[in-house]
Amino acid sequence: MNILWLAWKDYTHPQRGGAEVVLRELMQRQVGEGHAVTLLTARHPGARAKEVMDGITVIRIGHNRYLHPFQALIYYLRHLRGRFDVLIETVNTAPYFSLLFAGKSKAYAFYHQLARDVWFHETKKPLSQLGYYIIEPLATWLLGRSNAPLITVSESTKQDMARFGWRPANTHIISEGIEIAPIARLSQVRKLKRPTMLSLGALRAMKCTLDQVRAFELAKQTIPDLQLKIAGDASDAYGQRVLRVVQESPYAADITYLGRVSREKKIQLMQQCHVITVTSVKEGWGLIVTEAASQGTPAVVYDADGLRDSVRHGVTGLVTEPTPAALATGVVQLLQNPTLYQHVQHNAWQWSQEITFDHSYQDLKQVLEGATA
Repeated sequence: MNILWLAWKDYTHPQRGGAEVVLRELMQRQVGEGHAVTLLTARHPGARAKEVMDGITVIRIGHNRYLHPFQALIYYLRHLRGRFDVLIETVNTAPYFSLLFAGKSKAYAFYHQLARDVWFHETKKPLSQLGYYIIEPLATWLLGRSNAPLITVSESTKQDMARFGWRPANTHIISEGIEIAPIARLSQVRKLKRPTMLSLGALRAMKCTLDQVRAFELAKQTIPDLQLKIAGDASDAYGQRVLRVVQESPYAADITYLGRVSREKKIQLMQQCHVITVTSVKEGWGLIVTEAASQGTPAVVYDADGLRDSVRHGVTGLVTEPTPAALATGVVQLLQNPTLYQHVQHNAWQWSQEITFDHSYQDLKQVLEGATA
């Protein structure tokens, strides 16, 4: 088949995240099976306007977050429409609306998640209110009028999309995958001597990193030798605020900020720390949870879309109310109960072995073959 993907970022983008990892892995497997794959995406500093990467033809149009979708749609209509058997539009807040102009191409929408409350954390008024109440609901509803099959990665997103008219019967959940190979045996894990919380990922408002710092301060009152390690980009205003709070914390000596870390360091942290905490307002799945589980570290997470999917409460980790106090209680409960800890650690590690990109790709193939047969 001749397949076109549309996505805001490719894997080489400096702000790439889990969604871009998933995109790359799926496209590479399509190429490996002999399909012709093209990606229409945004340009970023140092990137070429057009190149072939790993057998994938990458076309980059525009770089401005707000203008790029319109520029890409115009380019698609002028140069690409009608040339592909399959069109897959991955939506990251701002859609391309290519589904409405797919022509003879079999079109699919791929949503990891809707933004929803993220608008209030990442943008200011009045844009946040416009985005939450008007822009995203209207765009999501309009795309739903295309009747294109919907591909997503969690039950939470499936339910979210149904609120805007996307039919559950036409919605397909594919599994996620992780880049990191699970450790062979849990006996390989060597934890730090002191109980350690891990906060891993960009320090952004929607990630609520401050809540993790406050939860650490509360949990430390019960576990005196508890320490916190924070790894991730802190270059924006929220990140700088987190660092100021850390410096002013009465437990500053027990908090280590590591900045952005390499893949090797990330794996080391996930193996050495005792628990990872994730407090995002919203996720598609929560890949960092599964990655940590694969290295022998269970999670305590907020009860939020995506996170309640990637953690089975009391089985592979703990899901708490979205408050620092509740998170702290969860951390204390896990770290002070060795039986519970070993139970969720083992279950999370076992589950992580089922969450692979090979499984994800097979799920995607079933969706595409079932609809194009």
